[in-house]
Amino acid sequence: MGTWMMRTLLAGTLASLPVMGCGRPSRPYEPPRDKWGRDAERPPAPPPLQPRPLDLALRESARNELLTAATVSDPVLRSQAIEAIQKTLPDEGRSIIIRSLSDGHPLVRKSAAMAAGTLRLREAYPHLVKLADDSDPHVRIAALFALHRLGDTSRSHDLEQYARSPDDFVRGDTVMALGMLGEQSALKILRQMQTDINPAVRLQVAEAMWRLGDERGLQHLVAATVSGYPDDQMIGLLALAEPRDRRIIQHVRALLTSDYEEVKLIAARAMGMLGSDEGYTIAARDADSSDPRQRALAALALGAIGRSDSQEMLRKLLADNSASVRIAAGMAILQLTDAH
Repeated sequence: MGTWMMRTLLAGTLASLPVMGCGRPSRPYEPPRDKWGRDAERPPAPPPLQPRPLDLALRESARNELLTAATVSDPVLRSQAIEAIQKTLPDEGRSIIIRSLSDGHPLVRKSAAMAAGTLRLREAYPHLVKLADDSDPHVRIAALFALHRLGDTSRSHDLEQYARSPDDFVRGDTVMALGMLGEQSALKILRQMQTDINPAVRLQVAEAMWRLGDERGLQHLVAATVSGYPDDQMIGLLALAEPRDRRIIQHVRALLTSDYEEVKLIAARAMGMLGSDEGYTIAARDADSSDPRQRALAALALGAIGRSDSQEMLRKLLADNSASVRIAAGMAILQLTDAH
């Protein structure tokens, strides 16, 4: 999925959708229609940008929310907080990431190892050496990723073994790590996995290949976005947008009119990742959704879009009764810039 936070958020979202695919044969794509069979209207144009100075007090509140979330009892929330800290507070969050490498829950150790590798935290090295022999295979994969990023490739060949694991989720995590390494050499393994028995893993392979610039991955991801199944579409959207290649913007734009609200929200976020605010109205509307998953996805979309005039919406979401929404809002607030 590209990020640990999106995986945990979408886990609940996908479970609630009435149509599940990611592996069953996809029916041909049919563009949204109104009740008379006409093409559905395009989403409302975003309102003109009204730049606002960044509210420093709001940013401090967002910072405190993320730092606090990294210490709560729920390991899923701690994992989400670590990713948000990695993306928005990389210097201040170093000590939290290092501490989380010794967390009692494997999900948190995995997230911390991925963050340490992404940021190339040299001080994490001795912890990562230990985690390479962790009892949990997902933690071991994350540790190998981080060690490779720090220049220690002595055990990187172990990733080839994990790529052949009988466990679908282990293979999936291996694929994600290979894609995030940013090295063309990983394509050799990924191309061999294009025929993986699990369709979800094959989609992750396509994401990793596209991230590494292989357009054979792009073809698979485009097919996912026009699948008849919303879960395929959501995974494909974020994967397409991750390299920030605007050639694919039309494929993303088409999903702003999906029949599924969650798909529209992720399309709005993906458009933001591509430098467009065309999904702003969708995200702004769902910031008031009764569904906390939609509110969290709306916050993430507003953060990707980056408009400073979304601060008041995000202020409200930062006080939400859902911790996941607050984490998403905190990350979004810290992503805003004066230029928007």
